[in-house]
Amino acid sequence: MTADTRIEQAQLLYERAVFGGDSDALATADRELDTLEADLALARGRIVHARFLVERAEDARELELFERAARLYGELGDVRGEGEALFWVGAFHQVVRDDTESALPAFARSLDLATRADDRLTMSYALRHLGIADHMAGRLDAARDRLEESTRLRRELGFLPGVAANLIGLAHLAAQTDRREEAAELLREAADAAGKAGAEGVLRWVAEAREHLGLSDGG
Repeated sequence: MTADTRIEQAQLLYERAVFGGDSDALATADRELDTLEADLALARGRIVHARFLVERAEDARELELFERAARLYGELGDVRGEGEALFWVGAFHQVVRDDTESALPAFARSLDLATRADDRLTMSYALRHLGIADHMAGRLDAARDRLEESTRLRRELGFLPGVAANLIGLAHLAAQTDRREEAAELLREAADAAGKAGAEGVLRWVAEAREHLGLSDGG
């Protein structure tokens, strides 16, 4: 249901309550507007997060927006929405605050809820960032398993920019364990996926990874 449709529905429910004497319509209206508020908070929070990635300046509204969305979705019984919002709560702690310890419970809960809802995109995000946490903690095998599972889900969804981003992470893991040829091949595949998707930002990440790892376009 679109935002406009939810607002129109709330107006009709108002009229049913006021003019038709149907007081039960008010609870339904609250639910429609709570869903709209949760969707808006989540969408606005993602924009604030994207702005952080560009400007690298924390905006305290980001966490407030994601936590509000998670709370509303939880009260609504929207498992899929709550799982997605909780992923972003974790992303705020890990990416913006550089506080992976605080992010882990949100990621774990997000993965659990997304799995229950069969929300494979959110599952892929939670797995990716749990893999990043494993990598940072030196748990390389666990990191590789989670990134590979995230990549599998993203391939199924046709989410090529996300596939490419994960392949870059896997290339770093390969290089860290002296598998440089594998790392070079992973970066070639990442560049191909990003190119097909027109993901210029991810292509820059590939170039940065090649420079960091001392690998040329040809290996």
